[in-house]
Amino acid sequence: MTAVTKVAIAGAGVVGLAAAIQLAKAGVEVDLFESKAELSVLGSGISLQGNALRAFDALGAWDDIRAAGYPFEGLALRAPGPDAPVVANLPDVKTGGPDYPAAMGMPRPELARILLAHAEKAGARVHFGRKVTGLVLRQAQQPERGDGVEVFVDEKSAGVYDLLIGADGLNSAVRGLMGIETAPEPNGMGIWRTFVSRPAEVERSELYYGGPVYIAGYTPTGEDSMYAFLVEKAQDRFGVSDEEASAIMLEESRAYGGPWNSIRADLEKGAHANYTWFTTHLVEGPWNRGRVVIIGDAAHSCPPTIAQGAAQGLEDAVVLTELLVGRDGVDQGLWDEFHARRVPRATAVVEASAQLAQWQIDGNRDADAGGLIFGIAQQMAVPA
Repeated sequence: MTAVTKVAIAGAGVVGLAAAIQLAKAGVEVDLFESKAELSVLGSGISLQGNALRAFDALGAWDDIRAAGYPFEGLALRAPGPDAPVVANLPDVKTGGPDYPAAMGMPRPELARILLAHAEKAGARVHFGRKVTGLVLRQAQQPERGDGVEVFVDEKSAGVYDLLIGADGLNSAVRGLMGIETAPEPNGMGIWRTFVSRPAEVERSELYYGGPVYIAGYTPTGEDSMYAFLVEKAQDRFGVSDEEASAIMLEESRAYGGPWNSIRADLEKGAHANYTWFTTHLVEGPWNRGRVVIIGDAAHSCPPTIAQGAAQGLEDAVVLTELLVGRDGVDQGLWDEFHARRVPRATAVVEASAQLAQWQIDGNRDADAGGLIFGIAQQMAVPA
């Protein structure tokens, strides 16, 4: 017997789909509501650490994801300049354990497609173009059946569920409906991203520190693809045209040689560039209000300075669904265990990621960035 029999999930991103897969596999009736009209086919790439890969294995999706991505070991640091010399080769901590690569890159749309297919195969009902707009906590008329939550979608009641999971991202509607005022705050950095062809020499993530931007880098995502990025001081770039975006990324990258020459060639041919700001937030205390809970970016966000954002959201989903499937009821003991296993771990990642970003902004050359990254990686190597 599971703690829930009928669950609503807001958000069809990686985290929401992961929760849907695990619950549906256990026989729970799942309705997943996504405000977008369809699964996005746009986007660049995503870096996934070993603990994210371990989570995919728990979902039963690892084989498909591994086939669609580019696993690799280690991280190279390069210097700016036309020759872009490698100045350090850093080993990765296998945060997923010895059975998984240290890291992997893959196209974001392909990851979403795979997880959607697994969710639907497990029996989850996925409703696109439907937004959660309201909720009402209900006391059970039959105490033995437990409390519930009435979920409103597009202003109309979608029914009463045992639980509503808000996995609807940074600007979570569910978080606001719960009365939680904590929200993402810009940290002063902005990032340009583009999806381009992979030169044969790029076999792992590489980062360039120094030059006209805070960080320049790229990650392989497939045999023929990779995504590249430039992290700059946050600016109002959101009204620029596609042509202007590519031109800005071209100009800001000219201080970097090596594989950046290939990246610029693709930008000149029309590779799309997109821009976002880095944010930080952490909902302190419980992430639930009765039979409503937020996970993933709805509960916590941080700059991707240690590439743990997706992994932390996935861990939220895996731990939550493990408890919901393994217990007979939703009680305070379940929530206490969930928060004990997730809040300190997510907090450590958010604080470390934000600190690394601030050291970059401040130009702190004495900071022990390597020590901080290694310490967090060791923590993540212990399963959530």
